[in-house]
Amino acid sequence: MKVENRTFIISGGSSGLGLATAQSLLNSGAYISILDLSPPLASTSPSTRIKYIQTDITSLPSIRSAVESTVTWSRATSAPLGGVINSAGVGTAAKIINTNNEAHSLDLWEFSLNVNLNGAFNLTRLALEHLVKVEPENTEDGERGVVIFVSSAAAFEGQPGQTAYSASKGALRSMALPMARDLARHAVRVVTIAPGVFESNMTARFPEKTRKSLERDGLVYPRRFGRPEEFARTVLWVLECPYVNGETVRLSGAGRLPGKL
Repeated sequence: MKVENRTFIISGGSSGLGLATAQSLLNSGAYISILDLSPPLASTSPSTRIKYIQTDITSLPSIRSAVESTVTWSRATSAPLGGVINSAGVGTAAKIINTNNEAHSLDLWEFSLNVNLNGAFNLTRLALEHLVKVEPENTEDGERGVVIFVSSAAAFEGQPGQTAYSASKGALRSMALPMARDLARHAVRVVTIAPGVFESNMTARFPEKTRKSLERDGLVYPRRFGRPEEFARTVLWVLECPYVNGETVRLSGAGRLPGKL
């Protein structure tokens, strides 16, 4: 799909992987609607092709309003909707039974799923009501758009304390193929990207012991954390390559999360 002069919704686009993706697509001529609780960092290049909408990804009315606002903006700019990149997410950690023999908090479980899974599902389904009506590209495939979910290496080999987080990210991984099959008749592709350990606000808070353990036991080559711009380049590749559909793309430098830290 050609990204130039198309509008892409990016949840969690104000920082981290989402912000890097927004900047990359902006540089490629796209229009970007950022849905986040906080506005983008001040370092973001100013542009009339970027719109920030304060959005609570756990609130259905907030998501619905953001989608409607984006669609109205896309009509005004004559840059039709091109897809959704679900990069909003939260990292949670709790063992199923803690050191006091107390069960995992239900509130934490529900919070993890509400942000990482329900938020992505609701944003996607509401945006799709508009995306499937977009005029198809004048190409052999007649593509209308792309949905991208952001899973995690934890969907494959979650670490201790990641039951809730892995469940939410594993669900995103599992959604790609059935949703791609649902949307085939609308010429909309669905792809999940599963990053390994990337430099982000979340990993910046890792204790030094955790970071060293990941670098020693989890990374292969390159032996470093991934960089946000590498994730953004992967998103651009997914958008531009029509034959990538129904897949989960692992972006991990061959690394695997160790079972113990």
